[in-house]
Amino acid sequence: MLNKVSLSVIILAYNEEKNIEECLKSVYNWADEVFVVDSFSTDRTLGIAKKYTDKIYQNKFEGYSKQRNWALDNLPLSNDWIFFLDSDERPSKELKKEIREVLIEVPKEDIEGFYIKRSFFFMGKWIRHGGYYPIWLLRLFKHKKVRCQERGVDEHFEVEGKTLQLRHDIIHEDQRGITFWIDRHNKYATLEANEQIKSIEHLRKLANSQFEKKRLLKRLIWRHLPTVIRPFLYFFYRYVFRLGFLDGKAGFVYHFLHGFWYRLLVDIKLKEIQEGIK
Repeated sequence: MLNKVSLSVIILAYNEEKNIEECLKSVYNWADEVFVVDSFSTDRTLGIAKKYTDKIYQNKFEGYSKQRNWALDNLPLSNDWIFFLDSDERPSKELKKEIREVLIEVPKEDIEGFYIKRSFFFMGKWIRHGGYYPIWLLRLFKHKKVRCQERGVDEHFEVEGKTLQLRHDIIHEDQRGITFWIDRHNKYATLEANEQIKSIEHLRKLANSQFEKKRLLKRLIWRHLPTVIRPFLYFFYRYVFRLGFLDGKAGFVYHFLHGFWYRLLVDIKLKEIQEGIK
């Protein structure tokens, strides 16, 4: 039997009884240290987690970026290398083998992190088109070299130093169903609307370079398109030009919900915020 990888896995959780067991099964006998950071779950999440690890910590949830940074700052991590997962994710067998190899072979003084592709599943179907694969995520990195960007939604890790890309995938498959997905994205839409307002104001202050001016111009043009038209254009772009229709029935549902419904909801909430409607 192979020795465990010298790696600290960190898994964020809140009411994840339908997902967390598959996640923990995929790493508990592979990595030598597995942490669960729970946001005071009220379901069976903690009971399931205790079957696989005794390294369970709880912290009040104030956003994904703050929770990730709290974990980096407060967990008693024993390894230089950290691997972050959400409870509805798991590394493929090929990825686990690849990580074992690169952590031995890669000159550790030169490389600070690795980007990994995510395979996203929806209604049991791998969503490969519509610009949704590959999406690269920085999830494997050296401790003390990374912070999570302080953002309400679509946060990401930022690393100091050189990074590489791995060949194999993290698998994302949430088992909580469409009602949960819609409720969660309704909350995300509120966060995204607020982030858009802050982002435009921030870019206006910083738009000194040519790159920053172009970025600001794109966002301003997008904002001034009719709110009903731009989600439709985005959905059409994803579903037709980025070949989302090749993902079948599940692909249509996902690209419509995420590419049209969600973007329209963000626009409506953005308009309400601007008009002072609560």
